[in-house]
Amino acid sequence: MENANSHIKEIQEKILSDDHYSLKKVSFDYKMSDGKWVRQHREVYNRGDGACILLYHKKKNTVVLVKQFRMPTYMNANGDGFLIEICGGLLDNDNPEACIIRETREEIGYDIKTIKKVYEAFSSPGVLTEKQHFFIAEYEDHMKQFVGGGLDSEQEDIEVLELPFSEVIEMLNQGEIKDTRTIVLLQYLQIHKVLD
Repeated sequence: MENANSHIKEIQEKILSDDHYSLKKVSFDYKMSDGKWVRQHREVYNRGDGACILLYHKKKNTVVLVKQFRMPTYMNANGDGFLIEICGGLLDNDNPEACIIRETREEIGYDIKTIKKVYEAFSSPGVLTEKQHFFIAEYEDHMKQFVGGGLDSEQEDIEVLELPFSEVIEMLNQGEIKDTRTIVLLQYLQIHKVLD
């Protein structure tokens, strides 16, 4: 497999795991800035792209987050493995907007119609192909139409948290919020004074 880019050639891929998502060992020749070609090897995990959202309520000055167990954080000595984070999920062949509206219903139970895309970013570009689409949306109490908590078919066990924004920022400052996506959107609300 050849790439049209002049700084990379002789790409070879070997599948290491193809259970739920794809983990490949990729070997390739890379042209260094000094013009020298070197052979490099990387493991690349492809789980598809995702979307995430932070809901905020201007009048109540609150945001909606979720708490759920994450095995990789448990394995990385993160206490009990539970993270407080924003709602999100994989695109599953949807466009990012349709995905995040669906995930908002499934995970936190809100039926939202108006969303604002604020960023696109790679999650962990040294290992993952995944690109995240970041959204925010204003919510009101009457939009809570579903129970939330995730899908039984996906064995999701999600606790929905509606918290004062000031409390969440304090949690962030105390290191209680460790999910990068969540940090990005909380800081977006702060920088752009969305709740002021």
